[in-house]
Amino acid sequence: MCTVTFLPLKDRVLITSNRDEHVLRAPAALPEAVRTEHGNILFPRDGQAGGTWIALHSNGNAMVLLNGAWKRHEHQPPYRKSRGLIFLDIFNTATPSDTFSDIELDGIEPFTLVIWEHNSLTETRWDGTRKYLTRLPADVPRIWSSATLYDEEVIALRKRWFADWLAATTVKNAETIRRFHEWGGNGDETIALKMNRNGLLQTVSITGMEIGTSKAAMYYRDINAGLVSINEWQFEK
Repeated sequence: MCTVTFLPLKDRVLITSNRDEHVLRAPAALPEAVRTEHGNILFPRDGQAGGTWIALHSNGNAMVLLNGAWKRHEHQPPYRKSRGLIFLDIFNTATPSDTFSDIELDGIEPFTLVIWEHNSLTETRWDGTRKYLTRLPADVPRIWSSATLYDEEVIALRKRWFADWLAATTVKNAETIRRFHEWGGNGDETIALKMNRNGLLQTVSITGMEIGTSKAAMYYRDINAGLVSINEWQFEK
């Protein structure tokens, strides 16, 4: 939930996420589809709080979470609810960006959401006091890095890495963008896309969503367990 890229292609979009977590945190379960009154949701479930940081909906929407908003904040528990559970409350609707605008977030730790809904891209942020919502062009590649782990200088550096990858990569598809999420960086593993800080805080999984007009796929790799899950499904009409 700490590095996210958005890559629009001719007939689909790719949203890829690296989750950086403390290695002692309970591991997430492999992605499964959960039936709700509003349709099916496919997501890996956090092993500690029970929520998630990335999901696909059978209505064609997709969403991913990053910890923090604009800058590193002071962790002040207890919080009313985990961000991963608030994620599901927001996502399990027809228009998550509208739900974000309406939902009560007092007592929730700051977060950022990247939302793909009805072929449009939206970025929302909650800084603990105020909500921000920005509509973004859906034909421009983007990268986000969690404000809780990376300062402005490193975030800018990672944007340059992504721009260099875009310029140098002839074939852009789900496999090559996952490779960027695996190997992107400058040799310093503390700020690399697949990061590692003293073996305690590291990238524990890489998730890729490939979203077309009528179907989607989710690729999930649990790095520490050495497990890979691939789920494909048709959108519900």
